[in-house]
Amino acid sequence: MKAEGIEKNKNYNIHNKRYSLEFEGSKSQYDEIKHYFDNMSADLIIFGLRFSYNRNRATIGGYLNSGRKSIVKKETYLMTKKQANLRIKNWKTMIKRYREKGYSYPTISRIKKQIIIISNKKN
Repeated sequence: MKAEGIEKNKNYNIHNKRYSLEFEGSKSQYDEIKHYFDNMSADLIIFGLRFSYNRNRATIGGYLNSGRKSIVKKETYLMTKKQANLRIKNWKTMIKRYREKGYSYPTISRIKKQIIIISNKKN
């Protein structure tokens, strides 16, 4: 596969060279990768590959926590009934803390729902 075009690099004001890449895969994988190289800038392709590589490392390492479910789980995992009751009692303060962490209102609502379930559990 060949990287297309000679274009001016914005950062260093030099001309890019043409390179070729080899990989093992199917014809459809080759066609898809070629499509990306033909239609996207090298910087954007590198950005996407870097993101995918880091996400894969995080998944393999077991420390990827993305999405609402894992946020709710992280916030309520080891919460006791006493802690849940205290958080419900001080809910306005909790909303402020969750917003400072960058959580959306739907996520905060799901956290509250889980906290209510914990507070209503019989021990």
